Amino acid sequence: MNNSCRFILFLFFVLIKLSYPLAGQSVSVGSKIHPESRLLGEIIAQTLEQNTDLKVIRRFGLGGTLICFEALRTGEIDIYAEYSGTALTALLKDTYTGQSPEEIFEQMADPLKDKYGLITGPSFGFSNSYVLITRKENDLTSISDLQDRTDLRYGFSNEFVERSDGFSGLNEFYHLRLSAPRGMEHGLAYKALAQDQIDITDAYSTDARLVEYGFQMLEDDQNFFPDYTAFPLIRKSTIDQHPEIWEALLLLENKLTEEKMQEMNYRYEVGKESPAIVAYDFLSELDLVSKAPGVTAKHPVIRQTLEHIRLTFLATFLAILIAVPSAIFITHHERLAAGILSATGIIQTLPSLALLGFMIPLFGIGFTPAVIALFLYALLPIVRNTYTGLLSTDPLLVEAGRAMGMTSRQILLRLRLPLSMDMIMAGIRTAITINIGTATLAAFIGAGGLGESIITGITLNDNRMILSGAIPAALLALIADQGMAWIERRMSW
Repeated sequence: MNNSCRFILFLFFVLIKLSYPLAGQSVSVGSKIHPESRLLGEIIAQTLEQNTDLKVIRRFGLGGTLICFEALRTGEIDIYAEYSGTALTALLKDTYTGQSPEEIFEQMADPLKDKYGLITGPSFGFSNSYVLITRKENDLTSISDLQDRTDLRYGFSNEFVERSDGFSGLNEFYHLRLSAPRGMEHGLAYKALAQDQIDITDAYSTDARLVEYGFQMLEDDQNFFPDYTAFPLIRKSTIDQHPEIWEALLLLENKLTEEKMQEMNYRYEVGKESPAIVAYDFLSELDLVSKAPGVTAKHPVIRQTLEHIRLTFLATFLAILIAVPSAIFITHHERLAAGILSATGIIQTLPSLALLGFMIPLFGIGFTPAVIALFLYALLPIVRNTYTGLLSTDPLLVEAGRAMGMTSRQILLRLRLPLSMDMIMAGIRTAITINIGTATLAAFIGAGGLGESIITGITLNDNRMILSGAIPAALLALIADQGMAWIERRMSW
């Protein structure tokens, strides 16, 4: 191995090492993807940091409710902010039949503890209910007004479309007789409604953009939606190990109102203030914190870029270790060749989000399932190009090698592989480019990377934040491609 190759490997492992968090006595706080959940996660994190001796690891923006819940259940995170109605209907699959907020809490607490080992923490003091909103000129006042209104254009968030306390249950409960609408990202729905692209969408009662746009909220005149009181959901094992966490969370009990939460959401979503600053201002008013959040050691884009490199390069490296020997093997086993090439081809056709979703029940969330998914995506171009390159070796050259007394191993190492190197490297370059793009979706399952900025930007309708993730990802793909081309040239010398 020449010095340039050694340097590339050294740099690769240094970047992997830098992207890992430091170990120690720590607790991991998660959040869903929407802004309020991030704010509540930050409030929890700062409260624990300044009222306990624990180090807090933030894992915010974990896709939808079920992804966040799966992360908690499997121990990937220790705490996140949940809502009582969501826990009852979406997590426990229980039925709402008009129970009071207190009854909902009692109904969900024991099953969450007994079945999943989770503790319902003290209420934050406010409820954030689902509401349906429309433009005022549509002259609608209640959900009942939507019966048989097939002339209206409905655009609900993806999660709302699928939940039993969302569109499906609402449609049946109110006898709306509407067909299932298209799903869309919640953060984009406001803009679509404001631009007259849809007429009805779902929202949360404490959303900041309700104030910004002044939309009409439709009255839930038949009381379909349950109470959605916010509270921290915690792993029992975490509380058993660190009982000081419970004492710290009690400091937040009933300290938030709907108006205060909407005000903080407005500062974050519309005012573009840092969630850390917004959370600190609220907690300092309560004298729960004394130290303002400082500047992080790494700029978010630098941290995300390192995480992105770790994901993509490690997955591609593992794919090379498996794909190249597999391709060599199937050149001597034609019956296996068709099956392996077909299998890797089928994996390549699976939508990226679907493949990441398949990983969650098997491997949980975070780094490991993301690497496995990217590894699978990288197999096809490397296997196919290596296989094709080996088969395309001139038979006359092979025969000449045999005539000179070369063994099959020598023919492979000194003839077939060197002559196929251009095609093999082309497959590797394709694989790593595909993985850099696909890895932006890994943020949905808490694997980090540049997708964090892109997804957060979409949620907040912040084009600057979207570009802060998209541009580095594109540059990283170009640099990786040119870097592999440089390695290819060095290897041919």
